Amino acid sequence: MPDQGNQSPARYDDQIDSAVLDLLVEDHPGLWAVEEIERMIGVPLATYDSLRRLQGMGLVHRLKGDDRFVFASRAGVRGRELGEF
Repeated sequence: MPDQGNQSPARYDDQIDSAVLDLLVEDHPGLWAVEEIERMIGVPLATYDSLRRLQGMGLVHRLKGDDRFVFASRAGVRGRELGEF
């Protein structure tokens, strides 16, 4: 997982967002438990923040009425295919 080290907070956030979206799109497309993503990324708070950012951008959806599960939106999948993000 990305190490914050000397990089800017914005760059670190971008790396976390990219890693989370990679999991959702490429590693195992489909439904993921938020807890499972947090374990895979290894930084629970950064993962939580990332999922909120990605959801705000329309790249991730949550199950209606259940914040414990997420999946990549069509926009997230297509953007990855095009190399946009």
